[in-house]
Amino acid sequence: MAHDLATANDMAYVGETPWHGLGNQLPKNQPIEVWQKSAGMDFEIKQTDVLFNAANGDGNLLNLRSNPDATVLYRSDNNEALSVVSKRYKVVQPKDVLGFYRDLVSVGGFELETAGVLKGGKKLWALAKTGQETILAGGDKVNAYLLLATSCDGSLATTAQFTSVRVVCNNTLQCAVGERKGAVRVPHSTLFDPAAVKQELGLGMSAWDLFMTNIKAMSNRPVNKFEAMSYLVNVLGDPALPLNGQPNQKAIQTVYGLYSGEGRGSKLKSAAGTAWGLVNGVTEFVDVHRRARSQDNRLDSAWFGQGAQIKQRAYEEAMALAA
Repeated sequence: MAHDLATANDMAYVGETPWHGLGNQLPKNQPIEVWQKSAGMDFEIKQTDVLFNAANGDGNLLNLRSNPDATVLYRSDNNEALSVVSKRYKVVQPKDVLGFYRDLVSVGGFELETAGVLKGGKKLWALAKTGQETILAGGDKVNAYLLLATSCDGSLATTAQFTSVRVVCNNTLQCAVGERKGAVRVPHSTLFDPAAVKQELGLGMSAWDLFMTNIKAMSNRPVNKFEAMSYLVNVLGDPALPLNGQPNQKAIQTVYGLYSGEGRGSKLKSAAGTAWGLVNGVTEFVDVHRRARSQDNRLDSAWFGQGAQIKQRAYEEAMALAA
């Protein structure tokens, strides 16, 4: 398997097929151990010394040497290398990602819904439904989830964050309501303590409550065509340039089409001609239509990379409209 290409064996899910279209379907209420195997997380991250061949001035190889300040991380199941990191790097194992949810599922009312690996195991994640939801005008349901993700290549701190999923289209949006609210990030220079993360994150869902208030305000904010195009330029383009000079003309026009009737759920009362509709035009574009080398890359970008940043800008610009 190429490191940047996901297969069905890299993910698992319950219920309907996720928007990324990948994964092994599981019955509900499966134990963590079944999830670990079905989601491609049934391995350990091992580490060993970094070895290299040193050469003299004539180009002849000398003795094999080790780097005392670095270590190689690799998969226990296939011995594939994952990354070279500092010896101070604190690894979070695949079983720890799923184990994070064990007590939340058993006594907290959470339900694991999808989990898997990206980049051949360099990133690991699991997503659980919290049981919280809100319904906007026209029956537009938005559910709350808790996402835990980590990496073993330094590209992502271990991150626990509340995430929303709009049911009608499966659009995903981080519950971003402030600098630290709704997310906890643990750098890999620090040991991952699940209990401490849960305590800091807070499971009283205050972040979700505020997020619900915000998206209701967006759904009640009508926008005209001029405001909509200005919004899309601010999110996807360059506000210093005129509309006909935007470098992302195609993306702007695609999102405008999704917003104005072509997108899933765009004709619901909550979204038609509103700031909330603009947010969902952007999120559907990022999650479904934006160019990507593979679904693996699309998911990685939508949750952790440039796509996530675009969606964050979309949320902030919509909040500015709704203020």
